[in-house]
Amino acid sequence: MTYILKPRLHHPSLTPNKVGYTRRDYEGKVSTLCAGCGHDSISAAIVQACWELDIEPHRVAKLSGIGCSSKTPDYFLGASHGFNTVHGRMPSVLTGANLANRDLLYLGVSGDGDSASIGLGQFAHSMRRGVRMVYIVENNGVYGLTKGQFSATADQGSRSKKGIVNSDSPVDLVAMALQLGATYVARSFSGDKQQLVPIIKGAIGHGGAAFIDVVSPCVAFNNHAGSTKSYDYVRAHNQAVNRVDFIDLAQPVETDIAPDTVIELAQPDGSTLRLRKLHAGYDPTDRLSAMNHVQTHQARGEVVTGLLYIDREASDLHAALHTSAAPLNSLGADRLCPGADALARLNRSLR
Repeated sequence: MTYILKPRLHHPSLTPNKVGYTRRDYEGKVSTLCAGCGHDSISAAIVQACWELDIEPHRVAKLSGIGCSSKTPDYFLGASHGFNTVHGRMPSVLTGANLANRDLLYLGVSGDGDSASIGLGQFAHSMRRGVRMVYIVENNGVYGLTKGQFSATADQGSRSKKGIVNSDSPVDLVAMALQLGATYVARSFSGDKQQLVPIIKGAIGHGGAAFIDVVSPCVAFNNHAGSTKSYDYVRAHNQAVNRVDFIDLAQPVETDIAPDTVIELAQPDGSTLRLRKLHAGYDPTDRLSAMNHVQTHQARGEVVTGLLYIDREASDLHAALHTSAAPLNSLGADRLCPGADALARLNRSLR
């Protein structure tokens, strides 16, 4: 396969951010996905979010599994760290990397086949353990690399391009993330960049397990009448629970949750996530309410998008395990091998 590299020349009108990078510096190789694929829109949203947050590309570690979605890390943040794992195993590799070096920002990119089928157990444990990461599932409801078979997230009753009706119940990764303890849960649509970019920015600033399910139509196999993951279906059935703005403020001001007002949620990195509440009675800080809201609208055939749940007091796996604050590769032999006395004390504590 031939990969086309983008030219290194930058247009003089490109605006640099606070750390001196232009938006072009956050791009990667030219995409080899189908023209019009929703996954490329997600890549563009990640590029925009990282540029706006003034993130240095070398501070990001991006990991993926197998599938069309898992190819996309090659198309953004070309100067960051990257690792392509085997099918469904991205979460455990990311967990290990995170425990070894908490100084990096971890971005896990997966698909509905990679996470909801062979990697379902891996997905579940990364959510319940609170691994600090941005876990993005590019959800198109099909196996695009193997010619469009239904994936585990395909809705019951939806039709394939060949007219086959799916008889299996779907796996709802958003509902699972809420139940398993993820502290930032959102759903968006690849065709709605105005909503998706702030959601990604909020997830990057979050202090725990952040999960984003992005409905991303497959233009080759799942963008036809009868598909519930098509552009037309999602646009017709999209129910946005809030409008998300991301504003970099040093001291957030919190307001009461009331209809058509703004909630400001402090993030661990010092920034502020601002939510404009559009639906009376919806509280993005109430996990049970979020679970009920998703299921209620799903029964009506509606796709709920927006920031569904956030925990202001989120902590991560490092806090639970009391791990080293310094990356393991920076530790000397005296700390890595504390001696026989330390080992004896550890063994006695386990008896």
